[in-house]
Amino acid sequence: MEQQDIFDGHNDVLSCLWREGQPAGDGFFNGRGGHLDLAACRAGGFAGGFFAVWCSTDPATAPDPMAQFREFPAIDPARAHRETAEQVAVLLRMVRARPEAIRLCTSAPQIEAARAAGAVAALLHIEGCEGIGAGLDELHLYYAAGLRSLGPVWSRPNIFGHGVPFNFPASPDTGPGLTEAGKRLLAECESLGVLFDLSHLNEAGFWDVARLSGRPLVATHSGAHAMTPATRNLTDKQLDAVAESGGLVGLNFGCQFLRQDGQKRADTAPAEMLRHLEHLLARLGEGGVALGSDFDGALMPEFIGSARGLPHLVTAMQDAGYEAELIRRICWQNWLDMLAKTIG
Repeated sequence: MEQQDIFDGHNDVLSCLWREGQPAGDGFFNGRGGHLDLAACRAGGFAGGFFAVWCSTDPATAPDPMAQFREFPAIDPARAHRETAEQVAVLLRMVRARPEAIRLCTSAPQIEAARAAGAVAALLHIEGCEGIGAGLDELHLYYAAGLRSLGPVWSRPNIFGHGVPFNFPASPDTGPGLTEAGKRLLAECESLGVLFDLSHLNEAGFWDVARLSGRPLVATHSGAHAMTPATRNLTDKQLDAVAESGGLVGLNFGCQFLRQDGQKRADTAPAEMLRHLEHLLARLGEGGVALGSDFDGALMPEFIGSARGLPHLVTAMQDAGYEAELIRRICWQNWLDMLAKTIG
């Protein structure tokens, strides 16, 4: 099989570039030490994806990274407002400086056009909306700047709802559902045509979205709880609701969300990813499964390593007997079909 183009449900390269002191995103073009840059994209077939903006937890209040159960506290909204704007500006500078290399896309046809032109298609996403106030003014500003996807929470509480912590083994049923502000955010996103990502939302919030939403349910970077009982993964009941809505799940590559033992270890075999893919396909069907790597935001299996290693995942699917059309759907087409339904 020739190199397979990939459209990916999640990466954190914008946040990394910002933290690395690169407001123009130079490292993306010139090379950097992370999972994603232009050379790695071209080598691995990474043709586009959700480029996330994320505000980190204050190190002084962050839980012990070696702890089995990790609860993240709420963060300062003023800091989040500033950092969100600065990270969005990184992408805007990148696409202005090198439109032949990367394009900000706000629709499925624009993504296809970027691919045809050989440019990486970037869909702007906000992960955890601490940078948006309860009046939603910032939502409209970022929409005008190109935002077409958001997750209301990361793995901590905010004014919109409650994120799941990184616990294993544990249920995603970890607290109350959407707040009234969260319900308003959902309604406004659906009015604008902004995808509402369920990846970090707790189970009660998930069911609020399922009850209130008229759109397909989407988790951009999650896994199957039945395969790895981490709070970040979706239960079979949740997956069935996604399927009933005509929704989609992008498989997270983070090792601790894939492994049966829940450990954060890079020696994670392709078989662990295939367990999740098989379970998701059984629950969601061939049109409901895609990829959501979490590049630059999670520990990758060493057989992939970075975007350069994406062909190794394609080879693993081939070796497992996946037909070329199913691989194409998982790697590209299912995301494009879903985005055509949700953002246009």
